[in-house]
Amino acid sequence: MPEVRLVGPNGEQVGIVRIEDALRLAQEADLDLVEVAPQARPPVCKLMDYGKFKYESAQKARESRRNQQLTVIKEQKLRPKIDSHDYETKKKAVVRFLEHGNKVKVTIMFRGREQSRPELGYRLLQRLADDVADMGFVEANPKQDGRNMIMVLAPHKNVKPRPRSGSEDSDIESAED
Repeated sequence: MPEVRLVGPNGEQVGIVRIEDALRLAQEADLDLVEVAPQARPPVCKLMDYGKFKYESAQKARESRRNQQLTVIKEQKLRPKIDSHDYETKKKAVVRFLEHGNKVKVTIMFRGREQSRPELGYRLLQRLADDVADMGFVEANPKQDGRNMIMVLAPHKNVKPRPRSGSEDSDIESAED
């Protein structure tokens, strides 16, 4: 005679009963008998309104998806022999990505003889990491990957992502005297 541990509709323990008795109790209460822990010995069943349970669990799943934050990884590519002005432009882009709460994958591409001097790329990545230290931190240290050297920067947790506006690059303030 198979038995189950029965839990009432309000979470109270009814005890170990035969399956037939549990089904009869569910019919009398106009509820469903739902197996909640099949691997337990004896299996645990609960008296509940299954339709309402499915609806509430779908609502919770939808709410958790809404609160979930999407991690976006932006990429910035550099070369070891970058000009100082070009470096500043790339650095501004990295800062902007970090301000918006995105991670940044910084890639240095080596070509030809540059591959024999990886320390140049490493120094450039370290310089970039130091320059943006107030906006983000190094999540993955620089590592050589074939012809490329890769480092990942992540924004600090306490930095609130700046909302994106339609005209991001125009920071013109009106001067009203």
